[in-house]
Amino acid sequence: MPNTLNSLLPIFLMILIGWGLRASGTIKAESWDGFEKVTYLVLFPAMIATTMAQADLSKAPILEMGSALVLAILTVSALLITIRPWLERRFALSGPSFTSVFQGSTRWNSFVALAIATELYGTPGATLCAIAIAAMIPLVNVLAVSVLTRHASAHPMRAKPFILSLLRNPFILASIIGVCLNPVSHWIPVPVVNAASLLGQASLAAGLLAVGAGLQLKSVPATGTHSRFAHLILPILLKLCVMPLLALSFARFFGVSGVELSVVVVCTAVPTASASYILARQFGGDSPLMARILTLQTIIAIVTIPIWLSLVTP
Repeated sequence: MPNTLNSLLPIFLMILIGWGLRASGTIKAESWDGFEKVTYLVLFPAMIATTMAQADLSKAPILEMGSALVLAILTVSALLITIRPWLERRFALSGPSFTSVFQGSTRWNSFVALAIATELYGTPGATLCAIAIAAMIPLVNVLAVSVLTRHASAHPMRAKPFILSLLRNPFILASIIGVCLNPVSHWIPVPVVNAASLLGQASLAAGLLAVGAGLQLKSVPATGTHSRFAHLILPILLKLCVMPLLALSFARFFGVSGVELSVVVVCTAVPTASASYILARQFGGDSPLMARILTLQTIIAIVTIPIWLSLVTP
């Protein structure tokens, strides 16, 4: 446990530094927008593609890990869709607010997950996390956009533009490129590999700073006492407690163990994705609520992630 905490502490300190830089005005909001775009479109895709291209994928339990992660996401999604009418009646949870609760309960922050997996387990951890990204990101995007267009947006997205947006997702593209290059990775010129590796190394720090810059602490108390359970407590419990428990159970059922099991837990125990806020704004969701969920989950995850890792780390 102490070793795990020592490894996680720098990651959360980086998030805190990002928040401090934004809150103090040292780096203006418009500058952060460009910084996040470079991280999202260039640095992290380079990390994923390089990792997948150089990995020994034949030894990774890809099917078992992917199945555990997908089943955990689908289980939480089905639960939320089932109880939505009750949440609406009991807590006056509107359609747009439900979409934020749904995103906050099912999506995951790949920036934080990849940083933790790399810090704790090195290259094997980064490889396994990249596999998880390839398995989870298409599914969570399909689910999130489907729920948003059903319960928040007045103009549902057509199938063709939606599929094209998924195919243009830089993380998905990077995963596909990495897998395609894997069999011929020894033929790639060394300068190209080194350049991609340098970009990938920068992605971890940049991603964590961006997560910190996205925190909005002033908005946290904005939800009334009566509706706090459905709006804030429920997505925190589902994302930080129920989702890791489900993933852990499914992974053990499929025979996943060791570092692979730890990475499954990491990927489901991290807070929800920062992109959830952007998606909420684009599709008419409750973006202020989404910001509160993101912020609270990130703060609470400082405590819950070490606890989960202590259960699976030998």
